[in-house]
Amino acid sequence: MRRGKTNYTYSIIGVAIVLFMLGFMGWFFVIVVKQGGNALKENVQVDAYLMSPNKDSIKALQTFITQQPYAKNVVYTDKEKARQNWLKDGNEDWQKILPGDNPLPESIDFTLKAEYVNNDSLTKITHNITSLFPGVVSDVQYKKSAITTINQQADRFGLICLVIAIILSIIVIISIDNTIRLAMFSNRFLIKTMQMVGATRGFIARPMDVRALVNGLISAAIAIVLLFVFIQWAENTVPELNSIHNTQVLALLFAGMAVVGVTISLFSTHRSVIKYLKMSLDDLY
Repeated sequence: MRRGKTNYTYSIIGVAIVLFMLGFMGWFFVIVVKQGGNALKENVQVDAYLMSPNKDSIKALQTFITQQPYAKNVVYTDKEKARQNWLKDGNEDWQKILPGDNPLPESIDFTLKAEYVNNDSLTKITHNITSLFPGVVSDVQYKKSAITTINQQADRFGLICLVIAIILSIIVIISIDNTIRLAMFSNRFLIKTMQMVGATRGFIARPMDVRALVNGLISAAIAIVLLFVFIQWAENTVPELNSIHNTQVLALLFAGMAVVGVTISLFSTHRSVIKYLKMSLDDLY
């Protein structure tokens, strides 16, 4: 019995470590890679250049864009701020050579939510703004080549990460299965003895399935706590990670770890019990 408890302890620790690895992969690929890609997309700026000095029209345009589902960080850039941005980009100050009026136009600048950062959506957005505010907006500009490059690189990198995640997930599931089977190996004679004294298959399997269910939950709980502590440490160490923190996605990730831990533990345990019940006593040696 002590040997059996020891094996269960080793099994719980082993499964917890493997589940932690699975959770780490999920956090890295799903949150860091995807959310990081979204954060990169949401840095793309769209500039709606103004031709009308009418403050009411400009305010109406800014309010309209702010209310749209695609808009983020909508700001009004006047001529002086446009000049400051021009100089910040390393351009020459024309006022040193040709002092006079500021030739830079005013604009409403905004960034987009990640799902709208593609040329098709931006074409519709541009048409919508210019058609609704014909006397206010002279042009809507954005870096088309940068958007195409970002989407291509994001799709390529996402596909590579998906393939890697699938391969690693298969390895993790096999590792959990082998860990459970090794733990059940020490109970093979107990299982066979119970069968030889007349216990039914259900009577033998039921308590071991319950034990597997409990062990799976314990392993998942340990792995979730370890991953949560690691994520907190990572976000405190690298403050940039806080910008891509997503509580809902983390909750789904933790729930997935619990489901995988319990399902694989229960499946592997029950399969091992059935296997040893079907084996002859000589084969157990």
